[in-house]
Amino acid sequence: MRWHEITVHTTEEAIEMISNFIHELGAGGVSIEESGTLNKERDTSLGQWYELPLNDIPEGRAVIKGYFAQGTNTDEVLEQLQRSVEQLREFDIDTGEPTYEVKEVDDEDWANAWKTYFKPIRVSDRLTIKPTWEDYEPTEGELILELDPGMAFGTGTHATTALCLRTLEKVVRPGDDVIDVGTGSGILSIAAAKLGARHVLAVDLDPVAVSSATENARLNALEATITVKHSDLLGVIKASGADGSGEYGVQVPVQVVVANILAEILLLFMDDVYAALQPGGHYIASGIITSKEADVEKGLLAANFTIVDKSYDSDWVVITARKM
Repeated sequence: MRWHEITVHTTEEAIEMISNFIHELGAGGVSIEESGTLNKERDTSLGQWYELPLNDIPEGRAVIKGYFAQGTNTDEVLEQLQRSVEQLREFDIDTGEPTYEVKEVDDEDWANAWKTYFKPIRVSDRLTIKPTWEDYEPTEGELILELDPGMAFGTGTHATTALCLRTLEKVVRPGDDVIDVGTGSGILSIAAAKLGARHVLAVDLDPVAVSSATENARLNALEATITVKHSDLLGVIKASGADGSGEYGVQVPVQVVVANILAEILLLFMDDVYAALQPGGHYIASGIITSKEADVEKGLLAANFTIVDKSYDSDWVVITARKM
C-alpha cells in the first residue's frame, strides 16, 4: 500500500502540538525524530542505554512525519496543518520557522521501522517500559509496563512521560484513586495501577487514545483496575454523582490527578483539578517546557495549590502540587 508522507521540520518544543494536529487531520500514523547527536544531554541515572541512531538533526530541532492514506487531499491537509502551526505563535510556542515536504512512500518504509529502536527501558527505581514484542526478564521488585503504543503515540520514554512516571512512583500510595487526564497510550494509568492504586480513571478527548489506552490496559491485565473514558475532567466531575463515583470506578474527589499535557492546556483546567482532589491530594502536572514553568506555577498558586516538588529533564519540568 502507498501512503502520502507529510514531513514537518520544526522544534522539539512544538512536537506534541504539531503531532496532535497531524493526527486530528486523519493521519494513519505519526513518527517523530529528535536530534540524535551525542551532545544532547540524556538521563542515564538508572543505567539507561540509548540506542537511537546518530543523525544530522540540529540540537533542539525535530522532524515529524504524518502518513495519510491514498485518496487524501494532501493540498488541503497541508494548508490546514500550516494554519494550525502558525496559530501556535499565539501561545508563545517556538515552531522555528517550520518547513514542509510531501511525498509518497510504501507502508513497509515506515509502519514497523520505528520498532527497531524501542527496547525495554527502566525509567525509575521500580518501573520499566517493555514493548509487547520484546522478551525481557524482570528483576525482583521491578514493575513491567507492557506497551504497544502504535504509530499514533510515543514509546513513553519522552522526558515529560518519564518525569511523570518517576513522580507517580513517589506519590501514589496503595489504595489511592487516580485520574489520568489526557491519557494517550494509557502508560501513566498502567503505572499508577501497578504502583497500588485502587482504581484509575483514564480520560481523553481523542477516540484513538481511548482505544489505545483500553488495549494497553488489557495487555497488562488491568481491565478491572483501569476505566478508560472519552471525556475531559470537567465531564468526570459533573457525572460523578452524589456518591462521588458514578460510572467511572474512582471515588471523586480522588487522592491523585496526573496530567501530561502542554502548559497552555494545563492552565485551562486548574480549578477543575482542585475540585477533583481531596484535601491533601496531589496534582502531578507535566508537559511543561521550562520557559512556561513560571506561568504554570502562578496558575497553580492562583488555584490555591501549594507547590511541593519539581523535577527536571532536559528542557522539561514536572510540578507536584498539593490541595490544602
